[in-house]
Amino acid sequence: MQRQFPLLLLLLSVFALLTSAMVAQNGYQVGDVATDFTLKNVNGQMMSLKDQKNAKGYVVTFTCNTCPFAKLYEDRLIQLHQKYAPLGYPVVAINPNDVTASPGDSFEQMQKRAKDKKFPFAYLQDESQEVTKRFGATRTPHLYILQKTSQGQWKVAYIGALDNNAGDPEKVTERYAENALNSLLANQPIAQTFTKAIGCTIKWRASAQ
Repeated sequence: MQRQFPLLLLLLSVFALLTSAMVAQNGYQVGDVATDFTLKNVNGQMMSLKDQKNAKGYVVTFTCNTCPFAKLYEDRLIQLHQKYAPLGYPVVAINPNDVTASPGDSFEQMQKRAKDKKFPFAYLQDESQEVTKRFGATRTPHLYILQKTSQGQWKVAYIGALDNNAGDPEKVTERYAENALNSLLANQPIAQTFTKAIGCTIKWRASAQ
């Protein structure tokens, strides 16, 4: 079974690359200003970007309970949050999947997953999928780094993958998100502002397709 798992990931990756995004085609680009949102966290409370007054930005990550790629990145997201939240860039995870199309991504299952994995970051449900479409996310995981401007706006600084090896964290050679965050913290330009997100396609509700 362990030998078949890398093959399964490869097949899922090929499928994801060949499958076009039917809904989220006109989302944010690097340099755009992201609109704040209000979504329900697994703790039952509503959350907006403006809530954390000391945040310099956010690592907004569209992820879910059910995608093998998303599961492989959970521990890395936890580590990213633990490293950069104290520096002003917390992770905010958003589950974009339609519950009818993916029952394993229900709010109750999100609460269970967050508890089992001891997520230190917010895990929000985009029930209407409007925030997902606004961002232009197409995969789980799909990562957006936002930087707070002097005007209090949220500028998109990076879009794409967390790193360059979904299957094996020990074989990662490029840490895209960390590189971008380190550049922001050093007030330097980000060398690579966009990479291709690799993961499962988002499960859109039938009316959105």
